[in-house]
Amino acid sequence: MLKSLPSADALRAHVSLYEHPNAAQAWWAFATSLPPFLVLWWLMYRSLSVSYLLTLALAFPAAGFVVRTFIVQHDCGHGSFLASRRWRTIIGRLCAPFTLLPYGYFRHFHGTHHATSGNLDKRHVDIETITVREYRAMSAWAQRRYRLMRHPVVMFGLAPVLYFVIMMRLPMFARAEWKRERRSMLMTNVAIALLVWAMVTLVGWRDLLLVQGPVTVIASTVGMWMFYVQHQFEDTYWAPDGEWDFARAALEGSSYYALPDVLAWFTGYIGYHHIHHLSPLVPSYRLVECHRSTALFNSVRHISFRDGFSCARLALWDEDTRRLVRWPQPR
Repeated sequence: MLKSLPSADALRAHVSLYEHPNAAQAWWAFATSLPPFLVLWWLMYRSLSVSYLLTLALAFPAAGFVVRTFIVQHDCGHGSFLASRRWRTIIGRLCAPFTLLPYGYFRHFHGTHHATSGNLDKRHVDIETITVREYRAMSAWAQRRYRLMRHPVVMFGLAPVLYFVIMMRLPMFARAEWKRERRSMLMTNVAIALLVWAMVTLVGWRDLLLVQGPVTVIASTVGMWMFYVQHQFEDTYWAPDGEWDFARAALEGSSYYALPDVLAWFTGYIGYHHIHHLSPLVPSYRLVECHRSTALFNSVRHISFRDGFSCARLALWDEDTRRLVRWPQPR
């Protein structure tokens, strides 16, 4: 955790300098996200006649551009990508069929995550994480279910595909009172159906699945991993509702995930997650500048690319030590 938390006023004054969109940077971010993905998709299709190994090799950068496209959509939902609300909505909805995330639904859902991240009493919008006491009080069957859900193969293999491909197609997974968000899911489904129909007409089912399948699996896994590792690390921040503090949740409960430059670029610099949670109005393309221009963030939790893999073994929040821990020994 932070050795000394900077004052809220100092933090607010600094991040406010970077909360203004830059049109040139925004359009460049868009130009280097969705258009390159479309080009790579066509190259993957053409490579089918050469070697499927080449197709699979191209799937990795293609998935990277899907992740960048998601970051553009994500920033539009936060109102930080461009100053124009009209253009944010147009771009966000345009990205949705390619990221498989309904723009209106995800904007609302993700906003709830920002408002409650690190709150032990409001964990319903985050990756399911229970306390050691809660785990010990579970039945043997419930414990096995939770252990299965937290297994890396399920968490980063099966779950991402189920979430992005299936759950995001079903409005019943949105709250009944979220009527606009449910409509967003339905409209995105229509757009995806039309896109699939067009591609099947042009290339056929087989080639569509051979090209799009690996891209979807890789991109969804990366998306789940990034969301996980930026909050699920050993000395992260969780607190009961009465003790929960927004600034501490942002700076102690969100990591600075220091990725290699290429991976940081493909993930839209969202690894500077402490700033993003402190102020979602800072566009992703200004996060690096915001972080490097002050010493206020020097003590923020730093997770290297290699260190991040150890986070996958964490499973429970220990309320006594206030740390995420691995599985307890059975009593």
